[in-house]
Amino acid sequence: MTPEQLRTALKELNGERDATFAFTGLADHAAQLTVHGAMLIPVEPDHLVKVTDGHSVYIVEAERVAWIRISLGRKANH
Repeated sequence: MTPEQLRTALKELNGERDATFAFTGLADHAAQLTVHGAMLIPVEPDHLVKVTDGHSVYIVEAERVAWIRISLGRKANH
């Protein structure tokens, strides 16, 4: 996956969805990352793909992404 493809896949992350990333080429304990309430950070001069949960920034190496699970969002209380 290219950084542009990854950015397209993540464009709906607006803080209301969780995203779980699975990576290739890493030890089992580091092969998955879940970001709760994930938001895609707009393109910056460094052109890295960055996601935040509002507390930390995660830099995602597009070439290592095996798959991504994006939740459907939080349901409103009725």
